[in-house]
Amino acid sequence: MEKSSAAIVRPTVNVERGGVSATTTWRWLAAAVAIAIALALPFWGAFAITLIVSFVGGMLIERLVIRPVENAPVLAAVVVTIGLLLIFNSVAGWIYSYTVQDFPSPFPDRTLFHALITTRDLGVIAVTLIMLVLLFLFFRFTSTGLAMRAAAQNPTSARLCGIRVGHMLAIGWGLAAAIGATAGIMVAPVLFLDPNMMGGVLLYAFAGALLGGITSPVGAVVGGLIVGVTENLVGTYLIASQLKLTVALALIILVLVFRPNGLFGTAIVRRV
Repeated sequence: MEKSSAAIVRPTVNVERGGVSATTTWRWLAAAVAIAIALALPFWGAFAITLIVSFVGGMLIERLVIRPVENAPVLAAVVVTIGLLLIFNSVAGWIYSYTVQDFPSPFPDRTLFHALITTRDLGVIAVTLIMLVLLFLFFRFTSTGLAMRAAAQNPTSARLCGIRVGHMLAIGWGLAAAIGATAGIMVAPVLFLDPNMMGGVLLYAFAGALLGGITSPVGAVVGGLIVGVTENLVGTYLIASQLKLTVALALIILVLVFRPNGLFGTAIVRRV
């Protein structure tokens, strides 16, 4: 799921998705009560409305902020997404304050298998798997998904085939925002609600995407699992648990130095 936190656009790494996740989760907390009172909606009803709002917001960001720098150098686009991350975090703190708050979980919190896992963890895993399956089916078997893949891989050829590349990129940003909002809502009951709660998650997601291959969705999933297992083992047996975040930083450096394309990524060859 957190692949969305490192969404690839042209092929710029979008690093502001964590800010969207945190800000959207705060907006969800503020709007959920009003929605529930006005429409008597349960948790999942407000959740669906949040995804719709996030999708539209992501498309607007692409149209108003990213589109003007579409032909700029890649580094310029990366700086823009970093700026968006800082803006979203600051706006969330300004509106909702930086006080840590509880967030309701849609799943009961009961321990299973001698406290090895909880029902809340299983619920989050189930939502993640459902999202992965839906994304796989969407990009593999739908005309819009195939058009988005073509627009991302070769925009010039896609335009010659009649694909509206700008429209496809906007949909991609909308999907990234909706998936980022899902990630924020799922982890908020565990991390507690805070404008900066997605900072560590974003770092782990980036490390997992780089390790698995930033151009490979399957690699991102595998890389995320490897990063999670590695940092827990190292944090438990080798270093203090407070330093576990440094494991993700070390993995990022090692991958960039020794295998920049990741485990499943493909090298991009340019003609000169």
